[in-house]
Amino acid sequence: MAELSDFHGPHIGPYRADAELVDWRNPHPRFERVRIMRHTCDCRARVLELCTASGLAWVRRTDRMGAGSLVRESHPGNVDIAEKL
Repeated sequence: MAELSDFHGPHIGPYRADAELVDWRNPHPRFERVRIMRHTCDCRARVLELCTASGLAWVRRTDRMGAGSLVRESHPGNVDIAEKL
């Protein structure tokens, strides 16, 4: 088997002054299956995932800290709006 080169996915961009605040909420297990459409690189302490289920989409934010993680999610809604977020 060929050796894979070191791969990094996209990283979270810098904060922007014109950015809107996100109403981050505790995750709620409302869907049986969730599809991760896109995600940022796993090499940083914060990872973002674009999630979809049942025609809805939202962003999941995971902050890894020491021995644990804090997971928060945006409100599920229109796929186009979640993609812009």
